[in-house]
Amino acid sequence: MQLTFLGAAGTVTGSKYLLQVNNKNILIDCGLYQGVKNFRERNWAQLPFDIKEIDAVVLTHAHIDHSGYLPVLYKQGYRGAIFSSFGSFKLCEILLPDAGYLQEEDAKYANDKRFSKHHPAQPLYTVEDAKACLNLFVPTEFHHKTEIAEGVFLTLRHAGHILGASTVEIATQHQSIIFSGDVGRHDDTIMHSPEPLPACDTLVVESTYGDRRHQTFDSESLLADAINDTLKRGGCFLMPAFAVGRAQLMLHLIQTLKAARRIPNVPVYLNSPMAIKATSVYNHFHQEHKLTSEQCTAIDEGTQYVKTMEESTLLISKVMPAIIISASGMATGGRVLHHLKSLLPDDKHTIAFLGYQAAGTRGEALINGATRIKLHGEYVPVRAKILNLDCFSAHGDYQDIINWLKQAQALPKKIFITHGEPKASDVMRCHLKEQLDVEATVAEYLQQVQL
Repeated sequence: MQLTFLGAAGTVTGSKYLLQVNNKNILIDCGLYQGVKNFRERNWAQLPFDIKEIDAVVLTHAHIDHSGYLPVLYKQGYRGAIFSSFGSFKLCEILLPDAGYLQEEDAKYANDKRFSKHHPAQPLYTVEDAKACLNLFVPTEFHHKTEIAEGVFLTLRHAGHILGASTVEIATQHQSIIFSGDVGRHDDTIMHSPEPLPACDTLVVESTYGDRRHQTFDSESLLADAINDTLKRGGCFLMPAFAVGRAQLMLHLIQTLKAARRIPNVPVYLNSPMAIKATSVYNHFHQEHKLTSEQCTAIDEGTQYVKTMEESTLLISKVMPAIIISASGMATGGRVLHHLKSLLPDDKHTIAFLGYQAAGTRGEALINGATRIKLHGEYVPVRAKILNLDCFSAHGDYQDIINWLKQAQALPKKIFITHGEPKASDVMRCHLKEQLDVEATVAEYLQQVQL
């Protein structure tokens, strides 16, 4: 086996790994880069491999930093299979066309307002590109050994994190490698704990929170206090949220707090067509999470779904006490940008970020005290209260991951650390050495290793 790190090395986005095994080329994950410009520009660069030589693609989960480059792969000629769990496929049916739509809209808006340096601005891919690539998906059952190339077998296991998230085992008769994807938390409110790993030769493991622990607050009380504080000021409580996972968690917690009369019965809006559709997928896949059908029904009945652009524009124009959830979670695009433009200049409002904020994103700038941010070509002052509630993150912290590895049948012979900022990945390496007495290597971009 030969492994090349094509993404998520030195950063938390753009996940891509090329595994060459038995003279076959298998791409594990195919994500978009987000955050700082140097990384985003890689989305437009020529791929460091020949698409015609890729024999199969395997997806760990549906988040855009793992799946969002698939339409580009299709656009450039890939016609092979994309293997994923059923849940990941159903979510990609929503996320990928929506990502294409947002890119088309952003390009159109940039052209209309003439704030792009490219004339005309072009989307990376379109809705039609995204829909076409969905025809390549081969939904695969968890724990089912699937031959994806001659003598090369795939097994998916539950990773927690979000619906459909999988660890990916690629095995031959003589060797095996596992990709962790994003590892969930052992105490997540709506997702089950990650499934223990079998013995393997090599592990590629994420390190998003490799240098920190999640704070051990009473998360419901923390959320209730923040909402009540905002509503007393007559403001809106806006949560930029990942459309898959965090949006559903927050809707559930809000309904729980309302039922217990811990927060007022103010309107709750979900202003993200992608999150609305994802919520329906969560309702369908009961076996993969902890929410009951009654809890899913409570979310539906207690939430006003903002579906059309007209409804979104009307909501943004209103100034009233309300709870609003909108995508994207790092404020990199989508309808949440229009809410931020409206709410940030007023100190009665609160903007609460719920998960990891990658370097170079608006979310990262805001939680680190930016006094103004650029939105649609112009700077907007920041006077609203900014909260960083990363206790609601869907990623396990370093201790979650180490405890998860302790449950494995045997520790891997080799461990490569990816999907983390440089400091987080290196600190993760130290924790693995100190607690498990294993040597791990922090992967570098375009690094090739023989396994």
